[in-house]
Amino acid sequence: MSRGPRVLVVGTGHGCRVHVPALRAAGFEVAALVGNDPERTRRRAALSGVPRAFTDLDGAITQTGATAVAVATPPATHAAVVSAALSRRCHVLCEKPFAMNAGEARMLLAAATQARVVHLLGNQFRMLPERALAARSIAAGLIGEPRLATLVQYAGLLTQAGSRWPHWWSDPAAGGGWLGASGSHSIDQVRSWLGEFSSVSAVLPSVSQQPRAAEDSFILRFSLASGVHGMIQQTGAAWGPHAPMTRVAGTQGSLWLDQGAVWVADRTGTRRLQVPPELELEPMAQSDDPRKQFLHIELPPSRRLCEQWRAAIEGRAGDGVPVATFADGVACMQVIDAIRVSAASGGAVVPIP
Repeated sequence: MSRGPRVLVVGTGHGCRVHVPALRAAGFEVAALVGNDPERTRRRAALSGVPRAFTDLDGAITQTGATAVAVATPPATHAAVVSAALSRRCHVLCEKPFAMNAGEARMLLAAATQARVVHLLGNQFRMLPERALAARSIAAGLIGEPRLATLVQYAGLLTQAGSRWPHWWSDPAAGGGWLGASGSHSIDQVRSWLGEFSSVSAVLPSVSQQPRAAEDSFILRFSLASGVHGMIQQTGAAWGPHAPMTRVAGTQGSLWLDQGAVWVADRTGTRRLQVPPELELEPMAQSDDPRKQFLHIELPPSRRLCEQWRAAIEGRAGDGVPVATFADGVACMQVIDAIRVSAASGGAVVPIP
């Protein structure tokens, strides 16, 4: 693989764990790590094999000549970090949730458009083979016109105090809460499969007894512009096995996901769909290191996302899976804003422009 664009990674947590290896695997040259704490940034850069460490993004761009910036910091910092990168005409890959609100997201989209750079969001799970295949199958009319969608997930990441998860997940002032941390992926999944949201009704309960300022769960009833109705229900604080359920019913059949496979049922029977070679990802063994327990899930699609980013930067065609851009970030933040308005109003139906 030829030497790719020179990139800076901003953020020493998720940035080191996922972005650095994904970018390298996609052929980027990771020139430096940018963080807040000088000593910690130097230490983590050394552990990750990144040659330089900075606490100032503008200085890092100047001294390294980087043309791309990957942002893996808490949501409350995204506007400042992304704006600084765009002011230097750098291509940007920004983690989700994109911003603190839709207004901030629109500002970043406008700046990226004016800078004429490639701007992507960290919705890497679009690249999972089963999700990409489901999106393709629905678009091809395999189940007719979609009418009803249900996405349910019970996870146990927030059941215990002291768990080593990003601090911003529990801090509303930092953009935290399970809605932004996990729900932003589900909202993107619904949009990329079925189209734009037209209204929502939601509540933001907390399941865990652990002291936490932000919600650890959400229940969302939605209507889409396409006429689809549905529900997304999630908690990050449920004891017991991980229990996801994703199903879409249409006028001619139903489609669902089950343990990484896509299934369809219609008048001809029930069948498992085969993943085409171009949607497959290189598998990765699960790590025994508790700090990397989900890396086998995160890294393969993140690598594919970074490959798409590099292809777009270099003016080449990607692999056919549509990536999320800052425009998708604006749309997602509009939904998140409406969910919070609805929850504050006791679940009132809130329209989305």
